[in-house]
Amino acid sequence: MPLSYPPVLVDPLEVELSAVRAQGAGGQNVNKVSTAVHLRYDIPASSLPEDVKERLLATGDRRITQQGVLVLKAQRHRTQDMNRTDALARLQELVDRVAQPPRARKATRPTLGSRMRRREAKSQRAEVKSSRRPVQD
Repeated sequence: MPLSYPPVLVDPLEVELSAVRAQGAGGQNVNKVSTAVHLRYDIPASSLPEDVKERLLATGDRRITQQGVLVLKAQRHRTQDMNRTDALARLQELVDRVAQPPRARKATRPTLGSRMRRREAKSQRAEVKSSRRPVQD
């Protein structure tokens, strides 16, 4: 039975959101309305558990700056409100992905049968290669 961990929720008060103009096609509307959202989340200063912070910083995600600030840009939707919701959901998804610690690897040994099959295959291959050699008188 897998262990279940309590969910790690991101505190919305620790998230800094700012509206910016979206990129791409959209006609005149894209030039005058700030519908895209920049989300900034300071991981080291957050209230996340220490192990979750470490795993999040160790992901190597290019959106995390050297200071440990995660920067997300949400511009999938046409409204600022939907982009804000999307950015927060993506942040929570990222935290959820690293919240559960990775399972420890249990060392195993090859079975007797697999070792014997490997040796048999090696000897067969050696026989094929030795049969290619020139015949000696």
